[in-house]
Amino acid sequence: MRVAIVNDLAVACEALRRVVVSDPALSIAWIARDGDEAITKAAGDRPDVILMDLIMPRVNGVEATRAIMHASPCPILVVTATVTGNASLVYEALGVGALDAVNTPTLGSGGSVTGGAELLRRLHLVARMAQLRGQASATPAPASSFRPTIAGSATPTFDTKKLPEISPQSARPTLVAIGASTGGPRAVADVLLSLPRDLRAAYLVVQHVSVEFVAGYAQWLAAETGRRVALARTGDVPHAGDVLVAGEDRHLTLNRLGTLEYREEPKEHIHKPSVDELFISLASSARPSVAVLLTGMGRDGAEGLLALRRAGWHTIAQDESSSVVWGMPGAAHRLGAAVEVLPIRAIGPAIVAAMRGLPP
Repeated sequence: MRVAIVNDLAVACEALRRVVVSDPALSIAWIARDGDEAITKAAGDRPDVILMDLIMPRVNGVEATRAIMHASPCPILVVTATVTGNASLVYEALGVGALDAVNTPTLGSGGSVTGGAELLRRLHLVARMAQLRGQASATPAPASSFRPTIAGSATPTFDTKKLPEISPQSARPTLVAIGASTGGPRAVADVLLSLPRDLRAAYLVVQHVSVEFVAGYAQWLAAETGRRVALARTGDVPHAGDVLVAGEDRHLTLNRLGTLEYREEPKEHIHKPSVDELFISLASSARPSVAVLLTGMGRDGAEGLLALRRAGWHTIAQDESSSVVWGMPGAAHRLGAAVEVLPIRAIGPAIVAAMRGLPP
């Protein structure tokens, strides 16, 4: 796997280079000293993955990530010396297409490198995702009797006129489940911003991000949306207005008692937590509601969204034009798992309309 390094600090470049060349499966594609140079080099020689610094002269890591994902898309890992100090930039980069963030390895006085093992683990995870993506694209999607409605279709999915209001006396709030990966932080924030505050719903979010950064993601999401956002804990009962984010490297699920729990199994998932596992648990443990699958690399969430549709849920997938990567929602569309395939700006209103059509 060919790895590109983008960093304006010579000592950081050297630490990253040493980590990469220490693994015989990896090699250096090129090194760029700022975001502007990275954009040019990526256009001429697209690597398998880019290690992207955030704070650089001329063009920073966020804008470089945005430009590369638009013109020469490839997997990008943010590397930063301090995630907490650069939290807003980290989640902006994740929102425009970076896969994940990792702390920059450090080069000691004796030439030793610390923090390299975690970087190597992330790089091999990217390689595995690419391999699975290739296998998925070579395998025909299973046939389905469901027919999704694409935005702009002449046939509406449901009648939004004279829909009954949700009963405020409902014992439990309606659950809205949201899954996202690449580009997801911004997309999740945009969906939540478009929803009315008095909507009687609790939101369960699985966003692919490393566990050490998920607390910062929840804080960023709260600041962006002005909502009450917390990491989901085992035993939590979702309440109206809550935004609960999966916060462990285990699968977040809902049990039949209506409480949240984390599970180790199944272990073969490339992502922990998995969107599929949350969705599948909801299909058997919650009354039908609304589920949304947003931008992301791979296909996590597609099978789960299909299970929810079969269980009577209203299912929505983000459309290709507004997705940073149309992997996950695209897979759901091909399976026939989505009732609607919509641009990001239309997803909030569709959630509201669908909820008003649910039985009290």
